[in-house]
Amino acid sequence: MSDLKWFKSSYSDNEGGDCLEAACDTHIHVRDSKLAASPELHLTAPAWKAFISAVQPGA
Repeated sequence: MSDLKWFKSSYSDNEGGDCLEAACDTHIHVRDSKLAASPELHLTAPAWKAFISAVQPGA
């Protein structure tokens, strides 16, 4: 999976707080931004959309 282009949220800072990174191809890949070699979650687009809907404020 080394060819994936990982990105962090624009809400992330460099203060060392908890953060996720994501990358996209046919699935959405999610990992801990502080541990690049950490296990990754591989989600389908509908599963990612459900996750985002569940964690948005007011959801």
